[in-house]
Amino acid sequence: MKTIGFDNNKYIEMQSKRILDRIKQFGGKLYLEFGGKLFDDYHASRVLPGFMPDSKVKMLLQLKEKAEIVIVISADDIEKNKIRGDLGITYDLDVLRLIDAFRQIGLYVGSVVISHFNDQPAAITFAKRLDALGIKVYHHYIIPDYPANVSLIVSDDGYGKNEYVETTRELVVVTAPGPGSGKMATCLSQLYHESKMGIKSGYAKFETFPIWNLPLNHPVNLAYEAATADLDDVNMIDPFHLEAYGVSTVNYNRDIEIFPVLNAIFTRIYGSSPYKSPTDMGVNMAGNCIINDEATREASKQEIVRRYFNTMCSVRQGMSSKEEVYRLELIMSKAGVDESIRRSVKPALEKAEDTGAPAVAIELNDGRIVTGKTSSLLGPSSAALLNALKLLARIDDSVLLISPDVIEPIQKLKTNHMGNSNPRLHTDEILIALSICAVNDPVAAKALEQLSQLKNAEAHSTVILSRVDENVFKKLGINLTCEPQYQTKKLYHAN
Repeated sequence: MKTIGFDNNKYIEMQSKRILDRIKQFGGKLYLEFGGKLFDDYHASRVLPGFMPDSKVKMLLQLKEKAEIVIVISADDIEKNKIRGDLGITYDLDVLRLIDAFRQIGLYVGSVVISHFNDQPAAITFAKRLDALGIKVYHHYIIPDYPANVSLIVSDDGYGKNEYVETTRELVVVTAPGPGSGKMATCLSQLYHESKMGIKSGYAKFETFPIWNLPLNHPVNLAYEAATADLDDVNMIDPFHLEAYGVSTVNYNRDIEIFPVLNAIFTRIYGSSPYKSPTDMGVNMAGNCIINDEATREASKQEIVRRYFNTMCSVRQGMSSKEEVYRLELIMSKAGVDESIRRSVKPALEKAEDTGAPAVAIELNDGRIVTGKTSSLLGPSSAALLNALKLLARIDDSVLLISPDVIEPIQKLKTNHMGNSNPRLHTDEILIALSICAVNDPVAAKALEQLSQLKNAEAHSTVILSRVDENVFKKLGINLTCEPQYQTKKLYHAN
């Protein structure tokens, strides 16, 4: 079993207290810029074993009576139909998803800010849609020469032109569907307006990574660089913190580069800056909750290699640049790892070589490895899943969990009536077939009961899988990587 390296309960308690302390520091009101994912933070759960994907939400629920949510979305992202790569939905739809998700757990969503607004038609349409749904919408505008021209920014012609966001609670959590949405500018704009209104309020930043009190090249921080290779983020020693306190802490290049400007803005708003460094602005307590450093190091090294494989596939699909691969290779070198630490890779490649067709290998949580080959009935992902379930249920490998008599009619339906050229059953189809068989077959039922044990397993495919199979692995909690090649030479790859 994988070793726990992070105390999740301690984190929720410490993080909540830290935020409350920061609210008090500013006299009772805080704008908290929330970076990263509030929901489903699977990156954090992978590199910090024991961190639960919903930890941040649970932490906020400790403060639910004090907190309200403001969601920021860039008008440019709406206009471009920008898509969240992990969810496959546009940013504007993700705003609606986030509102529903927050409301469902009892968190109050106060409003939506459309930033970088310049009368973009799609942004206007989205604002009308939000208004029709009863959601308050505010517009923030592009400020010329932002962020260099501080005198213009902190004036009635800069932040002053932005619509003031009416808030009612002492903790205002400012979040967004993705990076570059304008969260920080929204927070600072509010500080400007409220300082003119005589309201005392403050700003702080919540970013889980990089972890400021871990070493610069700690694998956890290197894994963050790997996760943001497309943004060209680089971890750095915070020079402002080192100079002010003589203590070495870690931040990332964008916050360090922008800090002198932020400091000037704070000084103009407050009369003096409350912070001496970018690290001072943060409230993250994750580094204080690591209970097994070696476990987090190993988990992070695995994540770096997963990111490498995923980026290689993304380049093959024309969605990433080779420069990202080069950056990841450098990060792997810093971490002292290569592809060989991923134990599912070699068995998958060997099975493919033996059979002359695509193969998949799954490393279970207890270290055992199963493989799946391509056959006339099943794709390798489906075969590997069934073999894994049989192994976990202690069912002999010779036992057929699903009869060919069940599979063949599904194949005919797919090819004869549904327009599919590939007759082999995908993972979703094979699990549905197994569920049907489990009604009358206790052996199939026993195998199906093992599905939850696949969470956090590691899988590797010798070809890029279909979106369907990728999604099934993701829903089962299996960490998947693929070789950067397709099964066929076709230009269009759907199913």
